[in-house]
Amino acid sequence: MIQGTCSNAGKSILTAALCRILLQDGLSVAPFKSQNMALNSFVTPDGLEIGRAQAVQAAACRLEPDVRMNPVLLKPSSDTGSQVIVMGRPVGNMRVREYMAYKPQAFARACAAYDSLADEHDVMVLEGAGSPAEINLKQHDIVNMAMARHAQARVLIAGDIDRGGVFAALVGTWELLDPWERDLVAGFVLNMFRGDALLLESALTYVTERTGCPFYGVVPYVSGLGLPEEDSVSFKEALRGSCGGMPESVWPQGMLEAVLVDLPHISNFTDVDALRAEPDVRLRVAGTAEALDACGMPHLLIVPGSKNTLADLAALENSGMGARIRALAGAGCPVVGICGGFQMLGTSVTDPHGVESGARSREGLGLLPVETVMGRHKTLARTAGLHCDTGCRVSGYEIHHGSTTANGPVRTVLRDDSGAPLGLGDTDGAVWGTYLHGIFDEDDFRRAFLDALRRRAGLEPVGRVVAPYSIDGALDRLAAVVRNSMDMTALYRVLGL
Repeated sequence: MIQGTCSNAGKSILTAALCRILLQDGLSVAPFKSQNMALNSFVTPDGLEIGRAQAVQAAACRLEPDVRMNPVLLKPSSDTGSQVIVMGRPVGNMRVREYMAYKPQAFARACAAYDSLADEHDVMVLEGAGSPAEINLKQHDIVNMAMARHAQARVLIAGDIDRGGVFAALVGTWELLDPWERDLVAGFVLNMFRGDALLLESALTYVTERTGCPFYGVVPYVSGLGLPEEDSVSFKEALRGSCGGMPESVWPQGMLEAVLVDLPHISNFTDVDALRAEPDVRLRVAGTAEALDACGMPHLLIVPGSKNTLADLAALENSGMGARIRALAGAGCPVVGICGGFQMLGTSVTDPHGVESGARSREGLGLLPVETVMGRHKTLARTAGLHCDTGCRVSGYEIHHGSTTANGPVRTVLRDDSGAPLGLGDTDGAVWGTYLHGIFDEDDFRRAFLDALRRRAGLEPVGRVVAPYSIDGALDRLAAVVRNSMDMTALYRVLGL
């Protein structure tokens, strides 16, 4: 089990790396995280919702995502409340105290899911959450040491040395663990190191002598891996100043300028991962009216998904972003809305049952003649279809409560394989929206879409796929880095393999 001294210490990435290494070494391996708090989610082939990180880890194992890999998913809808999803289905919106009372039931479901999945594989690689030393939360733990004890897992505690203070964090974590928790810890891993590892020897020796736990490796900082980010903060930091992996100082001429609208409750932000990997696309993030103004007249504006569409609509209007978005669209800037972003582009969003928030209705941005009504039932589906203009295949997944219908003239931009609309746009097709997450992942459609933007801007189309989108190669590269920087022989010995 990979735990960490803090959130975003690299637990998800290290888990994925170890999954791929074990697979490469001929073992049947599966990932597991009993409880994940994330707005970035994925739909399994049987229409159940899990965290996107576990879907990536499943890909590292070359397995289809399975709801048992992430039996409990929390999707925050406010500062104090979340939608609680158990075994892929919502069980309700809960505030903190409500969820604390529910946790024993959630843990029982998580343990049953783990036992079932573990019976089918040689090795399980578990991921913790936050820190195991959160002393105000330990009595309610269902994801760190309590889960490790149930699974009889050996624990590696990872620390992000790039943040600073990592040795104090490792020793402090150790000091705050109970004796039975310490018995589960096999050792430590340093992550995100830049420099010569020989400079660390005295510190590693000190920490080992202080705790009795050895270090299993020092993993270097690796940029541009090409894997989806789990945390929106890290994702947005990666976008600032990014362009096909190149620094801003060497951005070439003839680029497409794309802007992602930041939202307070942004979800499934990795929908743009395939776009930012394209060498002719400069993708930026804008979270304020001033930041959007600084982007000038982009070739594309993307309004992403949201876990609280009505609250984010209010935030856009109150910040002046809504007016800027309407002005850009009015000046001819193409606008694409995905899921919650699609809902926001319409004339109104109504939530009669309070599914997402206390608000019941709000006017939309008014860029599409469509209206959305939130329902109690959540649509979870893997979907495929065609882009009507080009005939290119599209595929992805749907996660939404709302149903969106036209209340004026629209054109169908995308159709599913049964012929039903998958995306609706205005009459000239410059503004359109869809519920399909992962819409840009198909190489041929993405290139055709980008070339249409290039022609619209008077730029020469590329005419062929130049950046095939796949995370499999990235997982192999990650596994090679981690294998070379960790003592895999010692780790196998700890696992009894």
